[in-house]
Amino acid sequence: MHKLFIKNMVCDRCIMAVQQVMDQLDFEVKNIKLGEVTLAKELTNEQKDTLDQSLTQLGFELIDDKKSRIIEKIKTVIIDMVHHQEGGSKKKLSEVLSSALHHDYNSLSNLFSEVEGTTIEKFFIAQKIEKVKELLVYDELSLSEIALSLNYSSVAYLSNQFKKVTGLTPSHFKQIGDHRRKPLDKV
Repeated sequence: MHKLFIKNMVCDRCIMAVQQVMDQLDFEVKNIKLGEVTLAKELTNEQKDTLDQSLTQLGFELIDDKKSRIIEKIKTVIIDMVHHQEGGSKKKLSEVLSSALHHDYNSLSNLFSEVEGTTIEKFFIAQKIEKVKELLVYDELSLSEIALSLNYSSVAYLSNQFKKVTGLTPSHFKQIGDHRRKPLDKV
């Protein structure tokens, strides 16, 4: 078994797109999840180059170095936590990341800041704000329900954070119909 790490996989459609590439190239996939593919056997350098070209056309990228894999795993865990878990995790972000990556949070935080030029916390907040935008556009939940579902301590705290990041209050965002959300891999 051989693992490959792929940058910019942020949703179930990404998994399907990568699966299609693997099928087209006739690679035997054992498991595929956000940011990671397990193959039955290791690829030759030529096969890796072909795969990398196919993935690049779809906006993905093979990751080779250890630092990049850790950064991508941090992003994947945060995206999963914010966008794919109903009700969100009640655990602290630092606990979730330390547990998932089997590293001390401080070393993860320092590495992330060094490579990405921003903090893990700012990335986490940006993801949460994108989720708030999505939920506001759907117009199915009240702001207090959104705050509760994303583990904000209050509607006021969510509103203040939303305004700090977007320059708009949630109600103004909804009112003006500014529904230009960022793709998750661009947040």
